[in-house]
Amino acid sequence: MYETFYGLTGKPFQLNPDPAFYFGSKGHVSAYSYLKYGVYQGEGFIVITGEIGAGKTTLVRTLLSELDPRKVVSAQLISTQLEADDLLRAVATAFGIPVKGLDKAQLLATIEAFLTALVGERRRALLVVDEAQNLSPRAMEELRMLSNFQLGEHALLQSFLVGQPELRNLLREPSMQQLRQRVIASYHLGPMDKEETRAYIEHRLKRVGWKNDPEFEPEAFEAIFTYTEGVPRRINILCNRLLLAGYLGEKHRISRADVELVAGEIRDETAGELPSAPDTGASLSDVARAEVVVRPFAVASINARLDRLERAINQVLELLRAGAGSERRPSKTGRQSKSG
Repeated sequence: MYETFYGLTGKPFQLNPDPAFYFGSKGHVSAYSYLKYGVYQGEGFIVITGEIGAGKTTLVRTLLSELDPRKVVSAQLISTQLEADDLLRAVATAFGIPVKGLDKAQLLATIEAFLTALVGERRRALLVVDEAQNLSPRAMEELRMLSNFQLGEHALLQSFLVGQPELRNLLREPSMQQLRQRVIASYHLGPMDKEETRAYIEHRLKRVGWKNDPEFEPEAFEAIFTYTEGVPRRINILCNRLLLAGYLGEKHRISRADVELVAGEIRDETAGELPSAPDTGASLSDVARAEVVVRPFAVASINARLDRLERAINQVLELLRAGAGSERRPSKTGRQSKSG
């Protein structure tokens, strides 16, 4: 829709993690360096945490896309409340290992044989566990046991644990002491600052051929940062809706008022997906500008409702007038009874 209107070659703010849109903020560059360090070490656990939508999955997929499959065999596992036995089967399946009919002992032996065979091919295995905060303590213990597989002095499996901040709390549990001792690096990915938020938006737009259409006013970038707090997924949600609203209103310039209007709509629809902006004491001119950017189809809908309401009111008034007229005219029966 809006891609053609603005001359773009694709959607700049899609929600699906795409390494092609990777943006190296200070936090993302640091987290990426930790992941690269982990790959170089080839053993133990690397832990990456961050809030929902911070860009963790995009970061990991960017790294995986750059690994040489002739040297590293990678598998990605998205944890959804997996228990210990289910985890082992999920790990085997992620690496393409048949698991049907195997009990736990046979499953462990099959996984170890697979990892050992990779060494003979001069390759090694990397397991990425996404949403790792959902794992049970017993499932985490199974991951630690897998990290025990060795051939000589070389570890057969390296694991990246990626998750929300709750993962850090899970790893602090007393039962996680042995796993913590195998964590060789840990990093928490925070939000972007105001300057990085603007650079992130422009970066994604330029990836799809943006030529400053639509133009973003400086105050619009500030408002986007205010409403998203620098979280990439929130920025994508808000900017995608901004471009759609601009297309519907045939606008080639995005203002702060546009951002405020769209952000308010998203909050109403999603029960707080975006944070509320602080009260800055908006002036009457601010309110007037906000009213100007109401979407055309919204205006048409309001006008149609007003028309229907006006017709209904007129019908009621006509009925009331007709009823009042009939009450003022005495009936023939009434006059006869009065004279009698």
